[in-house]
Amino acid sequence: MRIAIAILNWNGEVLLERYLASVVQYSEGADIYVIDNASTDGSVDFVKNNYPQVKIIQNAENGGFARGYNEGLKDVDADIFCLLNSDVEVTEDWLLPIIATFSKMPEVSIIQPKILDLMRKDHFEYAGAGGGFIDQLGYPFCRGRIFQYLEKDVGQYDDTCEIFWATGACMFIKSKLYWELNGFDEDYFAHQEEVDLCWRAKNEGHTVFYVGKSTVYHLGGSTLSNMNPKKTYLNFRNSLFSITKNLPRRKALAIIFFRLLLDGIAALRFIFQFKFKHCFAILRAHLSFYRQFYKMYHKREKANFIVKYYLTKSIVWSHFVYGVNKFGVLIKY
Repeated sequence: MRIAIAILNWNGEVLLERYLASVVQYSEGADIYVIDNASTDGSVDFVKNNYPQVKIIQNAENGGFARGYNEGLKDVDADIFCLLNSDVEVTEDWLLPIIATFSKMPEVSIIQPKILDLMRKDHFEYAGAGGGFIDQLGYPFCRGRIFQYLEKDVGQYDDTCEIFWATGACMFIKSKLYWELNGFDEDYFAHQEEVDLCWRAKNEGHTVFYVGKSTVYHLGGSTLSNMNPKKTYLNFRNSLFSITKNLPRRKALAIIFFRLLLDGIAALRFIFQFKFKHCFAILRAHLSFYRQFYKMYHKREKANFIVKYYLTKSIVWSHFVYGVNKFGVLIKY
């Protein structure tokens, strides 16, 4: 089983200096690539000078997360792609549970390890935590992370289980499946493209798993922090893209209607919090969605659709009305 670890980089010299060493040290038997998105700092020279065993693929331009990987992975030959953020610190033997799961369970096509916070190593990290799910309205959440609330890791998610989506911060995917799905949707640019990819994979009958015996630590927010209006824009817009593409027509249209209403409430909430840039980000997200609706709608023409895609009816209602912060007490439907 040939594993290629592909680290997408854009002006990330400082991150590579801090975290690439752990990947090289603890990834024996895997090929390591840095896919560079037309960086203008010294990151490429840093890798060349300090890690000659790491292969460098240079993209002609910065096409974001989605196009960056789609272009770079064309030059990678492996059975399994590991898509790894440049701000991730891996641990000793982190690959072994992943390889074992792929070997023992051939039906599994995508795997995510446990994602802990690099700054608070006893807590889960926002991007992925203990495995991703969505609710009936398409809002993503994780075991160990519901909205901004992060659980402490006390071994509650040390299991191996099926999940709905795996984080792009550290995702293992069979290369054959990646290309069958035509990779990430480049219209997303960044954020939630991994939710869409996993959703499309599940619509085609593939299985996504979480393996809690493998652990990595993620810094998070190195590209866009959770408080950046651009991230608000991308998350709100791209979530609507995924609903349009991955649900049957009537259900998709009904959910989009409710999502637009809830997004409006979220925009009002930002106004009351004096976060006006985030309010305008939601407005921009909706305008971009309207412009691209038919394009997204036609991407679903050849899709199959799974009936049961959600774990709970409304994570928004559970969290903001009932105060649910932990996955273990979430009402599942």
